[in-house]
Amino acid sequence: MNVPFHKPYITEDEITAVADMMRAGWLTAGVRTAAFEDDFRRYVGCGHAVSLNSATAAMHLALACMGLREGDEVLVPAITFTATAEVTRYFNARPVMVDIERSTHLMDANKIEEKITDRTRAIMPVHYAGQPCDMEEILAVAKHHGLRVIEDAAHCLPAWYRGKSIGTFGDATCFSFYATKTITTGEGGMLCTDNADWAKQARVLRLHGINRDAWQRLNSKSFWQYDVMEAGFKYNTTDIASAIGIEQLKKAEEMWRMRKRIAERYSGAFRGSEGLILYTVKPDRETSWYLYPVDLNLEALSITRDRFIEEMRDRGVGLSVHFIPLYEFTYYRKLGFTGEGYDNSRWVFERTMSLPIFPGMTDAEIDYVIENVLDIVKNNRR
Repeated sequence: MNVPFHKPYITEDEITAVADMMRAGWLTAGVRTAAFEDDFRRYVGCGHAVSLNSATAAMHLALACMGLREGDEVLVPAITFTATAEVTRYFNARPVMVDIERSTHLMDANKIEEKITDRTRAIMPVHYAGQPCDMEEILAVAKHHGLRVIEDAAHCLPAWYRGKSIGTFGDATCFSFYATKTITTGEGGMLCTDNADWAKQARVLRLHGINRDAWQRLNSKSFWQYDVMEAGFKYNTTDIASAIGIEQLKKAEEMWRMRKRIAERYSGAFRGSEGLILYTVKPDRETSWYLYPVDLNLEALSITRDRFIEEMRDRGVGLSVHFIPLYEFTYYRKLGFTGEGYDNSRWVFERTMSLPIFPGMTDAEIDYVIENVLDIVKNNRR
């Protein structure tokens, strides 16, 4: 049997929605994009939702809206996808890495304050695997030091912290609709904020700094006229992507329940295995279960994490690693970063692997993953 790491959950609803847009003849951002933004805003419960072509674009524009400048510093977790730190470099600002918790792989809220300097301007917590960070503590630190909070919620739809949806806490929250994400538009992202000025600025910046997009101009008498307000970017999405997003959003919680069921099956099967360390979800929050990470107990096993993944691949099961620590990459080493001071990040990176968890995964596929994980653990006990 072959079990891929991920498979998108696409139904006839999405296919029909795209076909309808193709027949309508308006393919770029227009009425469907506006509808998707409104649906998303209401679902999350935020004041404004601005659609973009990626979560990276959303993070970039959030930092632009807050006025990040050259030489400023932004706190990010040491283990995250490069985009979280990368966007700070667009301003010639500097990412400052904070170590993570071993049990949750989340930015350690207790280690944030020690990284703050007079150049720090923002905290960018990453809701790893879809589990919300310790937002109460992070927001308290930010308020005390006068910092902005820009949330990387690329993994995080839907997810709740103390009964409140992610997307309603920080100054801005950035979601991803990449092909592997919990809802997908192929490529795409959303910037959520309660700041009306930021939302207005992001809408201008996402399309070359132009004050009116093509759809707005089409529906006015002076359809060819526009003004360039700032030097912006080409970050808009399309009505084709938004049509997919509208349908995906309708089933966001249905797909979440499917992933949650898979996670429960895995945890039930792996609990008690000496060779595995289960991922911890804190009791005051709900994760999206975008990922199912599990750490190897290397002290009890004679196999490395890398070899474990290779053996699973040989058996037809796709695993992955989330993520390689930022300080391991050539680019960040050139900036002077090393692995010193990130003991938990090093510990996690040596051990962690992500198992397949996607809506539509069959019981036979789940059973096959469980059987092979446990078999490799059994065959490699010390």
